[in-house]
Amino acid sequence: MNGWREIYASRLVTAQKALRRIKKGGRILIGSACGEPQLLVRTLIEIAPNIADTEIIHFLDFGLAPYTEKRYTDKFRHNALFMGPRIRKVIEEGRADYTPVLLSEIPHLILRGRMHPNVTLIQVSPPDNHGYVSLGISVDITKTAAETAEYVIAEVNPNMPRTLGDTFFHVSEIDAFVENDQPLLEFYSQPADEIAQRIGELIADIIENESTIQTGVGRIPSTIFPYLKNKKNLGVHTETFTDGMIDLIESGVITCQKKTLHPKKIIASFCIGSKKLYEYVNDNPLFEFHPSIYVNNPYIISQNERMVSINAALTVDLTGQVSSDSMGFRFYSGIGGQVDFVRGAAMSKRGRSIITLPSATDDGKYSRIVPFLSEGSGVVVTRGDVHYVVTEYGAAYIHGKSIRDRALALINIAHPKFREELLEAAKKQGYVYKDQVLPVAVYPKELETYFTDKKGTVIFFRPVRPTDERGIQEMIYSLPEQDVYTRFFHNLKTFSHKIAMPLAAIDYQEEMAIAGVTGREEPESKEEIIAIGRYMRDPITNYAEIAFTVRDEWQNRGIGTFLLKYLVQIAKDRDIEGFTANVLARNDAMMAVFHKAGEPLQSNLEYGTYEIKVDFRARENMST
Repeated sequence: MNGWREIYASRLVTAQKALRRIKKGGRILIGSACGEPQLLVRTLIEIAPNIADTEIIHFLDFGLAPYTEKRYTDKFRHNALFMGPRIRKVIEEGRADYTPVLLSEIPHLILRGRMHPNVTLIQVSPPDNHGYVSLGISVDITKTAAETAEYVIAEVNPNMPRTLGDTFFHVSEIDAFVENDQPLLEFYSQPADEIAQRIGELIADIIENESTIQTGVGRIPSTIFPYLKNKKNLGVHTETFTDGMIDLIESGVITCQKKTLHPKKIIASFCIGSKKLYEYVNDNPLFEFHPSIYVNNPYIISQNERMVSINAALTVDLTGQVSSDSMGFRFYSGIGGQVDFVRGAAMSKRGRSIITLPSATDDGKYSRIVPFLSEGSGVVVTRGDVHYVVTEYGAAYIHGKSIRDRALALINIAHPKFREELLEAAKKQGYVYKDQVLPVAVYPKELETYFTDKKGTVIFFRPVRPTDERGIQEMIYSLPEQDVYTRFFHNLKTFSHKIAMPLAAIDYQEEMAIAGVTGREEPESKEEIIAIGRYMRDPITNYAEIAFTVRDEWQNRGIGTFLLKYLVQIAKDRDIEGFTANVLARNDAMMAVFHKAGEPLQSNLEYGTYEIKVDFRARENMST
């Protein structure tokens, strides 16, 4: 250890000399992403005349990948574990290979000899006072590859930050050093467009305070950070992160104080971004970088309570199958750590996995919620794994749901212009009722709200959805016979699909229904409808008939009054002139609610029934 300087000096050579040890027919693993040793890669091309049939393993290549050019076909064969834009075309042309494998399992392939590297090329920080170099921003599979390779060449770059965690090698563990002072590769996400912003807002609604988050590679996952600014005490356990995290740390949103694993530490295996990010992680004790074999282990991930995984997909079918590495027979990216974190989050206490995608392709011609995955598309995340699917039109929770329920939920967040054909496909495939209908209008998320009742219970109120059909049935069947009679004016023998479906699939314009639900706080718990208020506008009079129902055990808690007042507010915003209702004379509770609403009320008793009329304009007229 004391003689590390002599060891380093004796192994410091030119790039040309270091690479002479490479033999024909060998396997070279190159350091990942923005940690790519650029000088060594360039020199590898220079010595190409002396190389033949060499396999190159590269996870997440952001460099130029010159070894994939046609003129080097007999020299190098690239095997991608995850692909970027430059490699996609080469693989499509059959000049390179793609190995689909979970990121957590790549180190095991290396350790078991199935992907054993003869040579590993890495980039490191300069040695510290104790003779240790750091892998800096790219530990991932590089650490395991460098520990097992027969020959390791390190490009020493003063621009590589010294990151903490399991990132270090002593100079005695490395066979050759090549010095190079060159800026690290940088990565910049595309600016968030309106769709990405909307998705970011919806994802933020799902994330609880004190959650630990993971964001995958992609435009949408990386744009989530600005929408988390109102959260508290978030933690991070992720394979990678970008510059967007810095603002959340500086503003005190990301503290990692409440993490149940590695408290007060951000855990990652690599980062991609700007020079500012690289300087930020340099010798920063908040960050710990570890190899993928640890960071991506689902069991390790699951030890973070409230673990939330956020990953992008290319398409999702109506049963919840996720394709994220291919479009038909064309391979697009890779499996990466998506499955690792989906399963780790699912195993976590109060964990949630989120799959996100725009509702349509960039040109708007095709839906990305599809009846079935196209021929050749691979299933990366199974229909049994997914919790949430989020598009700019909403968030669908599908875990543990029937095919019918999940098909309806996914159609409901598809782009409106594709919903009808998706519904027809679902009917043809036998997923939904043949007479199923869907709202024409987009779900009005802006009408979601909370109300605290007289007992201090916070209840979530939202517009009903087509997937509420079963919940409405359960609520009606839970009512005492007397309540059913006072609500429907006769004793219902059954409350079938044909009755319940029109109450759930409404247009949100001529008809509005607001449901009060409980159980929303826990995604694994059952959401229960405890109250519903609805109105239907008469186009001739421009008045709407209103009715509301509250479960027996939730009555006398102010819920009915809240529902009526809220529906009055919504109706006024839609230029409805007033409400009408028929109430049995003996229904004192309902009459009391109408009197508490604070709106001018006219009532006329005939044959044991009050005919009620609420004129919204009357108050305006009185004030004038």
